[in-house]
Amino acid sequence: MIEIIFDKEKNRAVAYDNTIQVGECDFLETEDYWNITHTEVNNEYQGQEIARKLVECIIENAKKENKKLIAECSYAKKILEKYGKV
Repeated sequence: MIEIIFDKEKNRAVAYDNTIQVGECDFLETEDYWNITHTEVNNEYQGQEIARKLVECIIENAKKENKKLIAECSYAKKILEKYGKV
């Protein structure tokens, strides 16, 4: 089972299959917003909606931290648009 962990200290959400890191979504933090810069999932794990779950984890935590979101990452931008976050 894939587990998504939010790592605030490293500005990212990470997907693990047991102890193996299989995906990551990174963001840059400014005073007012988080900019999602990169989302990646290992080829063997493609098609399981892991990337979407990683971006959703960032969205959820941004909401808790009262941060606005933007995205340089094209995939994350599509997800933010879908959720009406941009």
